[in-house]
Amino acid sequence: MGVKAAKKRDLELNHGEVEEETGRNALPKTHGQAKEHIEQLQRLQEKDPEFFEFLKEHDKELLEFNDEDVDVDADDDVRDEELDENYNNEHEASEKEEKLSTRVITTEMVDSWCHSIEENGKLAALRSLMKAFRTACHYGDDNGDDTSTKFSTMSSNVFNKIMLVVLSKMDGILRKSLKLPSSGGKKETIQDLITKKQWKSFNHIVKSYLGNALHILNQMTDTEMISFTLRRLKYSSVFLVAFPSFQRKYIKVALHFWGTGGGALPVTSFLFLRDLCIRLGSDCLDECYKGMYKAYVLNCQFVNAAKLQHIQFLGNCVIELFRVDLSTAYQHAFVFIRQLAMILREALNTRTKEAFRKVYEWKYINCLELWTGAVCAHGSEVDFKPLAYPLTQIISGVARLVPTARYFPLRLRCIKMLNRVAASIGNFIPVSMLLLDMLEMKELNRPPTGGVGKAVDLRTILKVSKPTLKTRAFQEACVFSVIEELADHLSQWSYSISFFELSFIPVVRLRSFCKSTKIQRFEKEIRQLIRQVEANSEFTNERRKSISFLPNDPAVSSFLEDEKKSGASPLSQYVSILRQRAQQRTHSLMETSVLVGEHSSVFGESMLDSEDEDIEGREGTSVFSSAWLPGSDSKARQPEEKKSKKKKRKKEQQDKAAPRDEDIVEDLVLSSDEDDGLLSDTSAESDGNENVKPVRKQTQKPKVPSRGSKKNTHSPANKAKKRKTSR
Repeated sequence: MGVKAAKKRDLELNHGEVEEETGRNALPKTHGQAKEHIEQLQRLQEKDPEFFEFLKEHDKELLEFNDEDVDVDADDDVRDEELDENYNNEHEASEKEEKLSTRVITTEMVDSWCHSIEENGKLAALRSLMKAFRTACHYGDDNGDDTSTKFSTMSSNVFNKIMLVVLSKMDGILRKSLKLPSSGGKKETIQDLITKKQWKSFNHIVKSYLGNALHILNQMTDTEMISFTLRRLKYSSVFLVAFPSFQRKYIKVALHFWGTGGGALPVTSFLFLRDLCIRLGSDCLDECYKGMYKAYVLNCQFVNAAKLQHIQFLGNCVIELFRVDLSTAYQHAFVFIRQLAMILREALNTRTKEAFRKVYEWKYINCLELWTGAVCAHGSEVDFKPLAYPLTQIISGVARLVPTARYFPLRLRCIKMLNRVAASIGNFIPVSMLLLDMLEMKELNRPPTGGVGKAVDLRTILKVSKPTLKTRAFQEACVFSVIEELADHLSQWSYSISFFELSFIPVVRLRSFCKSTKIQRFEKEIRQLIRQVEANSEFTNERRKSISFLPNDPAVSSFLEDEKKSGASPLSQYVSILRQRAQQRTHSLMETSVLVGEHSSVFGESMLDSEDEDIEGREGTSVFSSAWLPGSDSKARQPEEKKSKKKKRKKEQQDKAAPRDEDIVEDLVLSSDEDDGLLSDTSAESDGNENVKPVRKQTQKPKVPSRGSKKNTHSPANKAKKRKTSR
């Protein structure tokens, strides 16, 4: 009895341990817990079968575990979880719908914000307006479901209204809030403002305004919209002092629009850059000067009649921007002119085709034109006058680099530049020798052998082809240009006390040309020039007889000063007639070739006034098109825009196709072009007509006889064919 009692006590103790392990009084709550309970009972049966039999006798409820109850409980739990998830999803969807309904921007909201800002000056309304402006600027971007934004959707009318309101009124709101002047301002005022507590409240608003406007500038393609945006941002350019990163990006964008834009966009972009340089000073002058010169060089690589005026406009803009700070502009001009001198020195030392090609191209010549215009515009200033001498040396070296008749157009351009520099600085430049050397070449002395030929526009070419060189039109254009430039050069010194000595050698060489030439019309024009020069010599000699001072007396500078102001010398009157004739000839060439745009390339004050007009009267007009918003309108306009872009591309390709061949300088030989063995005709240029393609010699390749060629009639295959046809 004692052994059985001990064993029973052990079984009871084991039973208690199992109850603790399995959790007898706790019901399984999940399907995973029920499985775990069954596995524990199976392990108990294997380890201790006696105790398992004891449980069968005394505790059947623990062993008779129903799986169906477990499955039912598990299903109930799963259903409860599914109901909870469905409820949460429906709740989140309803919240999203409520948020979307509140994130739609309407015109009433914009009007209420504007009213609160104007009447009460509420900062919360200003922030809401700037958030709407950010939404408008980033509308259409692939941002996904960005829940951080307060607003997301708007109509095309609301988009137009937000852009007009913010761009037109934000500058005034910021200036009023920050207690700044209503317009203008310097960088010092903004630098002082940054240190104040008031700036902390509006720092993010100013940054948001400038940053979002910059973003939409990079996205827009319509020139009118870009012009309007830049025109309004010009008034807030002084705020860029506080954001140097934005300042560099704005300069880059404005330079791009200035160089590549159409319509009024180049003018608006230049005015933005000019105002930025005036407000910010040295912070952006260097970057603007370098950027504008680089953009000018990229645009002047090729020249034709249609592009000539655009290049002149870009050059005038660069010269106008130099006026902001001449001392800083002189440093950049000196570096760029020195680069041109180094290129010319390499060509003079190496005498190779590659070196000559770097000089005799439109990019190099147009750079000389730019610096000539800068010296002529600012030559009277102390900062810019020292640049006249090195520039004159470079232009003279370029004119003498290849002294052949085919490069007469380039030499005449150089001579015109030298005459302009001499007239602006009042110093003598020996130009007459360059012109007289042209007259003594046999290409202008002999009668033409190539026929009449087409009219030659010397403004749009640097080199002519050999067939054009022998035409009558080219000879007339060269001789008349030589007469005009020589008369212009002598007329600059027609009031000098030493005019007789200056004109003596030119008159002697002109007389020798009259004796050697066989073309009567040229002889007649030259003799007319000689008579005018001699009449001017008599005009000055008569006044020289009445003077009593010596040549080194300072009173020499006042000699014939009154006559110079009235233009009473015979040579000055003759030059005015020649200029009228040159204008008529140029006008006729423009009508026969390509018409230049109506807008003037000269940058004047009227252009400044026209761009500074107030835009607030245009509230009813839709400046910002609804094509910005995704919809049927924008899709319908896409094929029309693609067609117009294709037409523009074709026109640009036609304009660029002709002058590309003219810019190539090949086979440069310092001798007459009459010898065909020394100078090949691989780089023949057009003779002034854009439709005439340049003549190019190609290496002859052995002709491969075709299947139907007569040379293969004796082949076996052809003999067999003949037999068949005869049968």
